[in-house]
Amino acid sequence: MKKFFDDIKKDIKFKSAGPGKKLTDDGSSKPQAPKAPHRAPRKTPTEGAERAGAAALARIEHQHRPVLKTSQDAIRNQVKRELEAEAAATAASLKNTDVERFSEDAIEASIMMIHTFNKDKEKVKAALDIISKYVENICKNPTEEKYRKIKLSNKVFQEKVSVIEGSREYLQALGFESTTLQVDGKDRTEEFLVLPAQESEALEQLKVHLERLQKGEPVRAKLDRQTQVFRPSKHATHFELPPDFYNLTAEELKREQQLKSEIVERNTMLRTKAMREKDEQRERRKYNYALLRVRLPDENILQGTFLAWERVAALYQFVRDSLENGWQPFELMAPGGQKLKEEEELALNECNLAPAALLTFSWDAAVQADIAAAGGKTAVLLKAALLENIKTLS
Repeated sequence: MKKFFDDIKKDIKFKSAGPGKKLTDDGSSKPQAPKAPHRAPRKTPTEGAERAGAAALARIEHQHRPVLKTSQDAIRNQVKRELEAEAAATAASLKNTDVERFSEDAIEASIMMIHTFNKDKEKVKAALDIISKYVENICKNPTEEKYRKIKLSNKVFQEKVSVIEGSREYLQALGFESTTLQVDGKDRTEEFLVLPAQESEALEQLKVHLERLQKGEPVRAKLDRQTQVFRPSKHATHFELPPDFYNLTAEELKREQQLKSEIVERNTMLRTKAMREKDEQRERRKYNYALLRVRLPDENILQGTFLAWERVAALYQFVRDSLENGWQPFELMAPGGQKLKEEEELALNECNLAPAALLTFSWDAAVQADIAAAGGKTAVLLKAALLENIKTLS
């Protein structure tokens, strides 16, 4: 019986040992795992390599995840491009009208810089007082060389004059030249502005230039209305929206949900009048310009560009200046049937006309009735100069 159990144990041991083993081997020993080859420690990537990898990953993600442009995006981008084009055209027109004049008259250019580019009027006045003192001393003592020299390291000049943009350009336009001179009693040189000796006529001219500086005014940019007239087109009233017009991207859906959540939260919380006014002002400051179109009774459309904070009276004046019979009273109706009143001191953004709006023009009914009773009629609405450049609205 004992031998029988020993044979069974040996058989189990033989089967569990696997190939290449003897029954006499110690079964408790475990095979040793092969040693991994020695590898050099991996170096940490440099900051430049990390940036390059991040840029490559961003390009791959951008290629594989194209952003679908919906028609709503296209509409917003088109309005943005039109407003930017209007602003660029305005800046270009201002530049073209002033550059030639300023390039020919350095005095005028420097005076414009002093009064326009510096917002602190008190500092400007302090600088003008010191410059006036310079010129007055030169005119009173034309032979004294010390009055025709200004040391640039002088404390008063540094704190009062040099901090004003355009002040050095003005002095150089008067004839001051930058020169390095020996400092009296010291073995070193410093930079000075030196005015050469002046004749009596040149001194009188200095006084004229000083008076121009003292009477100077800041240049205020004037917005070019970029007036245009469009004739109606069948495509303007009949069009079909593409299917993707109703598609919203994930970002648009998130934004819509966020806006709705903010509105719900605002409506559920108690807010003071000051808080409500602050929210309204923040909304109005979103846009700087307003592109406005006015539909006339003959179906033509008058277009102009305005600053968002201009008053409604400016819109009425713009339309009146474009009419052949501007003396006749008329009314302007905003989208939604809101009648705009010229006498009210409301800004265009306060009437929800920014960044763009289409208004409706109508003559005053009582005046038109009187004109019709007298046998007259209004045949032409807009001035001939505007109708010469009329375009078809696409």
